[in-house]
This record gives sequence, structure tokens and C-alpha cells, in this order.
Amino acid sequence: MSTLDRGAVRLHYERGGSGLPVLLTHGFSATGDMWNPQREPLEAEYQLTTWDLRGHGRTECPFDQRLYTHAQAVADMAALLDEAGAEQAVVGGLSLGGFLSLAFYAAHPERVRALILCDTGPGYRKDEARGAWNDTAHRWADDFEERGLEALRGRSREMQEAASLHGSAQGLALAARGLLAQFDSTVIDVLPEIAVPTLIVVGSEDKPYLAPCEYMASKIPNARHEVVADAGHSVNLDQPEVVNELFLDFLGSL
Repeated sequence: MSTLDRGAVRLHYERGGSGLPVLLTHGFSATGDMWNPQREPLEAEYQLTTWDLRGHGRTECPFDQRLYTHAQAVADMAALLDEAGAEQAVVGGLSLGGFLSLAFYAAHPERVRALILCDTGPGYRKDEARGAWNDTAHRWADDFEERGLEALRGRSREMQEAASLHGSAQGLALAARGLLAQFDSTVIDVLPEIAVPTLIVVGSEDKPYLAPCEYMASKIPNARHEVVADAGHSVNLDQPEVVNELFLDFLGSL
């Protein structure tokens, strides 16, 4: 287990392998362990870093809402690359992790060699749609504060598998309000400007994310769009062999 001191927060991360750096970020209320099925195949050829977002897993959970912002998550990602000595990396993630990967590109395009976006969406341009999303994020936060980690019961696979790793339900509540919630259209606006190879992967049964992934594929120049059969929101867990093959083929093409 490795940690990186970020001042108010000590990040947990795992790193292995050598070669082209790859940074993968997990979805909301999951942890970096959700990428374990990808670890061995990727580390055979690449340097893979996975990590736990603020408020998640073995990363510290400070009880200060001001420490949970998209800008701080992006800065954490940059710090992880700095610590690895990586000027550039393939940056990717699932769901919230994919959204933050796009936010990272918007802030640091020169540091991104390629993007991998799994079961994710680019956010919203209209205030009304963003407000509806944020209402859901705040309901998540309220649920964690009322029921603790029991709020993960019955959720997606990567969330349930992470339940025993989280140090605090309050940390997840803070992350819901600061990281899961969205505040502007920066990410969706950057899509046409993306100038690096991009792989978009979505499970065929992940109904809420089929349209957002198709939209991203239509806006990102020359994006590769793959729909994985018999997979839901946890596409990399539901069909690990298929996803590993897609990842390795894409990375090999770079």
C-alpha cells in the first residue's frame, strides 16, 4: 500500500508495472480496487496507477466540505503523475472517474496521451438538467448521513464490493456534494477540443449511460466507441476479459 501526502489529505494508491503510464480513477462510492481485474494484464506492459478519491476507501476523509472539489481531484491526479515521474499518461476512469478524467484533460491537455472513458457521461450544459443531477447527488449524501454505509446495499457491483473498504460514510456524503455534484459545463464543452485518442466503453445493459456515451463519441473527434454485451454499469467487472482485450488493443494502438 502506498500513500501520497497532499497536505490536508493523504491519498491511497497502488502502482505496478512499467512502460507507458496509465492512471485509472474509480466511480463514486467505489475504490481503486474496482480495477483489480485489469491490474495483471495492464501491468504486464504498462505502468498502472489506481487510487482512492477523497472520502473513499483508504484515502483520508477530512470532515470539511471545502476539501472536496473537482479542482482538488484534478490536482490530486496531477500529483500522482508527478510522484510517478510521468509527464504524460493515459488517463481514464469509470462513471465519476471518467468525468474527472475529462476534467483533467480540460485542465491539463498536454499531460494526456489518451483517454479511456467507461460508463460515464460528460455532464450538462443546461442548468435545469444539471440541477436534477445535483438533486440526486444530494439525496445520496443525505442517505449516507442517515443510514451510513448501509446506503450502498443494492447499489451497483463496484459500490457494494467497496463497502468494507470505506472509512467513513460521512466522507462519501461530502464527496457526493463536492465531487459527484456538477457546477458548470466545462467538461461537456471540452469534448470537441479533445485531440488525443479516446476509447469509450459502455455496458449494453447500462441504460442511463448508453446515450451519454454515444453523445461523447459523436463529439470527440475520431473517438472509438465500444458497447460490451451482457454488462451493466460495472462493465470492467461484468466482462473483464472483454474489457481487458479492448484496453490492451487500444493501448497497443498508441
